[in-house]
Amino acid sequence: MSDVVVSREGALTILRLQRVEKKNALTGAMYSALSQALREANADDGVGAIVILGQPGIFCAGNDIKDFMGFAMGGGIGQPVLDFLRALVANEKPLVAGVDGAAIGIGTTMILHCDYALASNRSVFATPFVDLGLVPEAASSLIVPQLMGNRLAFEMLAMGAKFDANRARETGLINAVTEPATLEAQTLETARAIAAKPREAVRLARKLIRGDPSAILTRIDEEAKLFSERLMSQEARQAFEAFLAKGKS
Repeated sequence: MSDVVVSREGALTILRLQRVEKKNALTGAMYSALSQALREANADDGVGAIVILGQPGIFCAGNDIKDFMGFAMGGGIGQPVLDFLRALVANEKPLVAGVDGAAIGIGTTMILHCDYALASNRSVFATPFVDLGLVPEAASSLIVPQLMGNRLAFEMLAMGAKFDANRARETGLINAVTEPATLEAQTLETARAIAAKPREAVRLARKLIRGDPSAILTRIDEEAKLFSERLMSQEARQAFEAFLAKGKS
């Protein structure tokens, strides 16, 4: 069974993370599958919106550590990761996320590229990059300050503070908070309502709202360069050793 299940429901393309035993931690193969699904949905005139979902109680725990360490040994953030981030920026279809449970690292930063996001009241958002001796990614260092202001951005991206669903809504990270039992239904209902609107008008409105994507692409590359350099640092090695040791204890 695939760790990313792509399905079609009417005018919706649904991308479902399905690696429950690893809390939906993303592997290189999962990044590639997500990128391909985004490209295919964008090429399909019948698709009016794209939905990203996790599983009950877990959205995404971030990067798979084994794959991540493999990328680190290669001296980079990993091409599948960069391809996915660029596919998010290149996406022209309305993107809706339904978050239930933990959204860690990329689990949070991918939400920044969505047009609408809902979360259950048991969801938690965190970006512990600095705690691992790293720097933010997915252009979060550009988007989060614009969204929240510098002080809250520092709290989230540098201090690694956890934001519960209500605080995520208050700071603009998500649009709405709901009960776990109704999250998926409300997410799909929202996506269907978007997909039912005049497609070209939505596309143009979305383009105007987002503006020129060049700054975001430039920041993704800047972050990736620093991220790669930090992966080879003593701080990062010590942080990962501590993380792995904690996992074994």
